[in-house]
Amino acid sequence: MRNIFLFIRRYFNFVFFVVLQVVALYILFHYNKFHEAVFSGVANELTGNVGGKYTNIANYFKLKSANDQLAKENVELRNLVFSNFTRPDTSQKLVQDSVPYDTLGHFRKYLWRGARVVNNSVSLPNNTLTIARGENQGVHRNMGVISANGVVGVVINTSSNYAVVMSLLHRQSKISASLKKTGETGQVSWDGSSPLYITLRHIPKSAPIAKGDSVVTSAYASYFPPGILIGTIIDVVDDESSSFYTLRLKPATNFFNVQYVSVVENLLKDEQARLEEETNKINQ
Repeated sequence: MRNIFLFIRRYFNFVFFVVLQVVALYILFHYNKFHEAVFSGVANELTGNVGGKYTNIANYFKLKSANDQLAKENVELRNLVFSNFTRPDTSQKLVQDSVPYDTLGHFRKYLWRGARVVNNSVSLPNNTLTIARGENQGVHRNMGVISANGVVGVVINTSSNYAVVMSLLHRQSKISASLKKTGETGQVSWDGSSPLYITLRHIPKSAPIAKGDSVVTSAYASYFPPGILIGTIIDVVDDESSSFYTLRLKPATNFFNVQYVSVVENLLKDEQARLEEETNKINQ
């Protein structure tokens, strides 16, 4: 108590001055309509600015929840896309296929799972991403990975709850691709020089090509459904000593800012691989 009195005594003049200022301002703004209006306008603007800043901060922290929800809904929609299903041969039906059917009798070929990116590199010779889904969530090696904009890469390693993805920006990456307009098929790879572009090779010079044309996954890409965007043509290299073009592509995926992806499983890939492997053994 004694300290309080000492404090008041020491700063009495300053405290008294502040009290008088408050009283004077109250009288000024309360009994003068003009000043009251000015004060109300300033106070409302200040309150609005503070409220707006608070709302922006609150919305920022809600973005993760919103992004998670959007990614979940995106995966659900991908699983409903008609191209995920394929029509069985109905000319002879001996055994019912064990793969789940949709309501029209088409059995599912592709299954999608959403995942969050927790690590990513773009400046190495062999770049990878790490996603927060692994074997416990149904993710295994040799599954395709796609962003909201296009192809990301292929799963190359997994643990119980994580998976490592070989991105398109990896020197060992090889993706079967085709021109969206005309269907000519080639192979997309990366030479390790710049993360801003990738390369499409083995496109014959008979194919009509123009800058800006889209390149998509081909029907031969077992990791991906056909028609998924890989990139757009930004440069055409015409080597006169070759019958094929070398095309530089701008990747559809922004590898500098990949946050959410979808992992796609080809439910019939292993069956196709076993058949082709057995056939190769016979032909040897």
